[in-house]
Amino acid sequence: MGGPGAGKGTQSAKIERALGIPHVSTGEIFRQHIEQQTDVGREIKHLLDDGHLAPDELTVRVVRERLADADCQQGCLLDGFPRSVAQAKALDEIVELQGGRVDLVINLEVSDDEVVSRLTSRRVCPVCGAIYNLEYNPPSVDGQCDNPACEGARLIQRDDDREDVIRERIRVYHRKTEPLLQFYGAKGVLKTVRGEGKTPDAVFAKIESYLASPDVACGT
Repeated sequence: MGGPGAGKGTQSAKIERALGIPHVSTGEIFRQHIEQQTDVGREIKHLLDDGHLAPDELTVRVVRERLADADCQQGCLLDGFPRSVAQAKALDEIVELQGGRVDLVINLEVSDDEVVSRLTSRRVCPVCGAIYNLEYNPPSVDGQCDNPACEGARLIQRDDDREDVIRERIRVYHRKTEPLLQFYGAKGVLKTVRGEGKTPDAVFAKIESYLASPDVACGT
């Protein structure tokens, strides 16, 4: 969990490597639909461009389909889902039917101003999907992807990384997602990690201490 730009993608990649489980990102699933111009993709693009979240019914459906895949049967890491209490309850039903449970919820805490600074500086390679930040992780050559296979592809700013869209995403996050802190706090599985003013490795060191808990079954 965490607001837009809190570092969920960065930390998810580290957790994926540490536990050997798939990183299931609803954002990535939706982007694939957008690239393939499916009916779901067209609906999602319209919503994201306006700074809105996908409706629960649609999001739950694509997550249920993904969690049924073979590589998720020994556990997985969810990034970008659930984003509402309704989605969290739906997730409980999905994993319980598969004989599992939600072991751990990590909340990355970052201020709103820091989120705006991070996301307006974010650039993406349209070829390989690599993510850069003009302030913290700039490319070696200004405006170009470092991956040789991309042959100097020009980095782009995603439509949903404009400041006006980011501000709307933050407002939506506070209104719809923050109640999940109470939901998962009551279940005793929530851990909050400060994601601002620290290096990604320092943030992960704290997360790793929670992953070592005997209550976390994923990847074992």
